[in-house]
Amino acid sequence: MTMTRASGSYIFTSESVTEGHPDKVCDYIADSILDAYLEKDPKSRVACEVLCKEQHVIIAGEITSSGEVDHEAVARQAVREIGYLDPSTPFNADGVQVHQYVTRQSPEISQGVDIDTNLESDQGAGDQGIMFGYATDETPELMPLPILLAHSLARGLAADRHSGKCAWLRPDGKTQVSVRYENDKPVAITDVIVSPQHQPSISREGIIAYVNDDLAPRILGKWYSKDIRFHVNPTGSFVLGGPSADAGVTGRKIIVDTYGGAGRHGGGAFSGKDPSKVDRSGAYFCRYIARQIIRKGMARRAEIQVSYAIGKPRPLSVKVDTFGTGDDFAAVKYVEELDFRPAAIIERFRLLRPIYRQTTNYGHFGKPGLPWEE
Repeated sequence: MTMTRASGSYIFTSESVTEGHPDKVCDYIADSILDAYLEKDPKSRVACEVLCKEQHVIIAGEITSSGEVDHEAVARQAVREIGYLDPSTPFNADGVQVHQYVTRQSPEISQGVDIDTNLESDQGAGDQGIMFGYATDETPELMPLPILLAHSLARGLAADRHSGKCAWLRPDGKTQVSVRYENDKPVAITDVIVSPQHQPSISREGIIAYVNDDLAPRILGKWYSKDIRFHVNPTGSFVLGGPSADAGVTGRKIIVDTYGGAGRHGGGAFSGKDPSKVDRSGAYFCRYIARQIIRKGMARRAEIQVSYAIGKPRPLSVKVDTFGTGDDFAAVKYVEELDFRPAAIIERFRLLRPIYRQTTNYGHFGKPGLPWEE
């Protein structure tokens, strides 16, 4: 174990999970339901929570929309896409039982969010809360290296499973990457954990060989080194997994979804929420701003905090932190000119589109094709 030293040398660790992790299964079902509603009615208000355990999928929340969506069909299709197809396990796309507990959005919330009824004649925030956005120049994606590599390994497991390259892989899995920093710059990977769910037919030695000789060198690229300590399925076996073995709930992987702990988090989850919920849209905008500060050369690291009151269009506070890596005055002046109103954020990124299923897995940030990453 290496502890932080005053010299500026330290190790930072982040984790990721595959799309078959029970919590991510729930996130993906929730975002699939959100997209289905937005496709039929862009003004849909969706707050969808999901719980999965054994053969049960429980959908709960508040949804108001002019469109009609078959929640059960969407949930089964989401589970099918992830890859839970084995009828011998409790949790499979055709065998799950879908329970629904969904009502309409509270009129007391909608009257503060809707422009027609808002006291300031503007779209108000869908809830109170604080959101953060973070960016760093340590990678081309402007993301912290540990979470970026952890996501890449997890995505690699999924790709090798979906392609049929490794037919023994099952949907659940976790990864973790520890990176040594010198003077706040990443210099080497010290430890990697890869825990893929697998069929009982493959030996642990076979899994270790796949990770050490194939997956890791291919995915880690220039960061790969024979000095890395690899920990592959540290318990010795990972046959039982997914919702068949563990319970999953939406919103339990908020650090995986963001910066792997390198940037702060306001506490609000993303998946299953339409963009009127500033937990989601506000965090996306803060990430965009932090990226712009780096791209414009104002700092090497940046973090934005914003706070809202429910029903209020404008934020209560905005804070900029460049951690002493740049021009604080220029960064603050830039941010002061930006429009943080929910309606402006939604318009800027065209957030009333069914784009959220592509955000669910392997991080909401640092991926191409997302409007706040462009």
